[in-house]
Amino acid sequence: MAEDIEAAERLGDATRRMKEQIGKVIVGQDEVMEQLLIALFANAHCFMVGVPGLAKTLMVSTLARVLNLSFKRIQFTPDLMPSDITGTDIMQEDENGRRSFEFAQGPIFANLVLADEINRTPPKTQASLLEAMQERQITAGRTTYTLEKPFFVLATQNPIEQEGTYPLPEAQLDRFMFNILVDYPKPEEELAIYKATTVKQQHVIEPVLNGQEIMELQEIVRRVPVGDHVFDYVLDVVSRTRPGSDRSPEFISNWIEVGAGPRAGQNLILASKAKALMSGRFYVTCSDVEAVALPILRHRLVTNFNAETEGVSTDDIVRRLLKETPKREG
Repeated sequence: MAEDIEAAERLGDATRRMKEQIGKVIVGQDEVMEQLLIALFANAHCFMVGVPGLAKTLMVSTLARVLNLSFKRIQFTPDLMPSDITGTDIMQEDENGRRSFEFAQGPIFANLVLADEINRTPPKTQASLLEAMQERQITAGRTTYTLEKPFFVLATQNPIEQEGTYPLPEAQLDRFMFNILVDYPKPEEELAIYKATTVKQQHVIEPVLNGQEIMELQEIVRRVPVGDHVFDYVLDVVSRTRPGSDRSPEFISNWIEVGAGPRAGQNLILASKAKALMSGRFYVTCSDVEAVALPILRHRLVTNFNAETEGVSTDDIVRRLLKETPKREG
């Protein structure tokens, strides 16, 4: 018991110090940073949607500095090839004139990988991320290469310009724990950004954790116990998103074409564990589940024609579902 309390305090303290260091560079966006850290400690990937100029890239690069991790940014374009991500074999010649192939690592070989505007590249190239995200490895030719741990992919998408883009398939979207919406800052935060970014200054970022410590904390997250009442609540929420289910309310059948799968429930549990630990607790509540449900479910629900004509979004549906699903007591 004392060890569990110490683990919760350790991760809670690390979270506080990370937010403090990140706050030296990033003004506001507290909820976004919270979700990024939850995904990191849950050993999962994130998908960020926001208009240009909201410091998405800066958030990720700053996070990498705070965690003392290697960072690579991949700008996705229509002509990007899978080998541009994974790497390729290159012919090399030694001093004796003997030639051989040597594998040149691509930018996927980093702890923290930013897939910038991922929807601008064709599906074949998008799919090259699937093996890396799911298996933490890539295959080039006949050889499989294991990626260094920890490994975290964060993809971004511009919601405005859709011409010439390739929407991500459901199979790939489902591999992202969170779909994070990055919104405009509050007026007072935006004013602070103007003042902070229009003068010459250099922020000194102090690393809070390293790769080994992150993996240790990820293991601790897995050890957090979850009561049966929380499992039942997660099952209620996920199964009620599926039209035709005995549990689903009428508005789900009216607005949803395809509901969330089992991976949504797994992510709800893991994210709730990480959130509990970041709050300094070694137990999970239904409120933890409710707090992470929206970014986990919004990209896993497929709306039908009725929802589109009525202007109902997946966010609207998830919020109503959470409101109408009673929390269970332990």
